[in-house]
Amino acid sequence: MGIATTDQGFTRGAMRAEMLDAETELALAYAWRDQRDEQALHRLITAYMRLAISMAGKFRRYGAPMNDLIQEASVGLMKAADKFDPDRGVRFSTYAVWWIKASIQDYVMRNWSMVRTGSTSSQKSLFFNMRRVQARLEREATAAGIVLEGHVLHAQIAAELGVPVHDVEMMDGRLSGSDFSLDATQSVEDEGRSWIDALEDDGPQAEEVVTNSHDNATLRHWLLNAFSTLNEREQYIVRERKLREEPRTLESLGGELGLSKERVRQLEAAAFGKMRKSLEANGPEVAAFLQ
Repeated sequence: MGIATTDQGFTRGAMRAEMLDAETELALAYAWRDQRDEQALHRLITAYMRLAISMAGKFRRYGAPMNDLIQEASVGLMKAADKFDPDRGVRFSTYAVWWIKASIQDYVMRNWSMVRTGSTSSQKSLFFNMRRVQARLEREATAAGIVLEGHVLHAQIAAELGVPVHDVEMMDGRLSGSDFSLDATQSVEDEGRSWIDALEDDGPQAEEVVTNSHDNATLRHWLLNAFSTLNEREQYIVRERKLREEPRTLESLGGELGLSKERVRQLEAAAFGKMRKSLEANGPEVAAFLQ
């Protein structure tokens, strides 16, 4: 099945598509999986194209044409439909989010000029998360009256994202090489729109609210099971680092537990590795909810 051209008419049509209830969605998924019913597949994809378009819009700030982003989101949506197992008890929309996001991210990584040389999981994590983590660390340091030197900041970012320091240093150089004013015009094709107009709106968008309480209960159950695989010390570290309203620092936990900052970081990484392995038993895409 081909991907429709992503003009304004297509987008409007996608936004008017039917909203599937859980029972209908399940029936369509079974029809496609068991009978390869292409009409069922088309109906399933059409119903969730609005989700793909909404997610594609979040990546406009990277400078890629919106039509291309929607094209890649559509590819991810079709991969999700092809691989979805309705017996797992999760709504298709919950499953599709991972595939759509992965498809768009791979496209951005392939086509953004500064990161053509690699797309490892470490680089992808840094590309999409480094500036956000850096901004938070700098705000916290400023509030505490601390000036973060470059190498210290890089080390803290590496610890936060669980990646090597040299990858942080490399990505910082690449991203810094493309910094420019947000008031600058994107291109003549964008009719004078500035980059700041393409920034993601942090507020909730109605078209993204496509899951129900069953999805959340299932995911919560999986997370609790994954958490139960940890020992008492690992559970404490995860709670203090990830579940508090104001997460503890590696240094404060190290002081309390009588461990070095690096040892706490290693224990945290090991704990998340255990949880990720448990979540992946429900499907490789489920582990994405731990990020």
